[in-house]
Amino acid sequence: MGGFNSGNHGGKSTTTDMRALDVRKVQREGLLKPGHSFGWSWQRGGETIASINIKVDTYRVTLDYRQRDRGGEWQAMNYPVRLAWTACHYGGQRAWWLCPAVGCGRRVAVLYGGAVFACRHCQKLAYKSQRETPDDRATRRADKIRDRLGWDAGILNHAGGKPKGMHWQTFCRMQASHDAHVMRVLVGMSAKLGLTMGRLKRINEATADL
Repeated sequence: MGGFNSGNHGGKSTTTDMRALDVRKVQREGLLKPGHSFGWSWQRGGETIASINIKVDTYRVTLDYRQRDRGGEWQAMNYPVRLAWTACHYGGQRAWWLCPAVGCGRRVAVLYGGAVFACRHCQKLAYKSQRETPDDRATRRADKIRDRLGWDAGILNHAGGKPKGMHWQTFCRMQASHDAHVMRVLVGMSAKLGLTMGRLKRINEATADL
């Protein structure tokens, strides 16, 4: 049975700061079988940094692990998390956690580990994208398109060509979306630096071949 160092230190954490227990992954592994027990762990750099034991019953699982807050004493944790099941459009059933936090019970796909595993709302977590500035968001989206197109990373690098096998209509749509995101970033940069778009364009052209 592994352990957790819990507690949010300095500001509102995001979902990526916490260890996520995703019921979809557990179900895909075929582990939600009544009477079955299994271990679940989290790795960083190829090493296990935390683990829990999970016992499955028909309508709930029981989580068993240790946790400590801010370097305090280790505490044994053992409590149930109820399951809900909904029908899928093409047959079968999808599992959900029912958040075990007092007074909650939300049906969610992911619980986040603190002192106890609970939903994003109970843990007061933001999505990472909620902390992005508009410029950050536009840069991330443009780079994502560049990656899909096989272009060099970095929005100030030259655009590449159409990937082999991609339809021209798809390519043109993605290129237009990329260029719109880049323009948003350039407008934001010009506002921060007090530059006109014409001045920024001349700087970009002057440094393009360096």
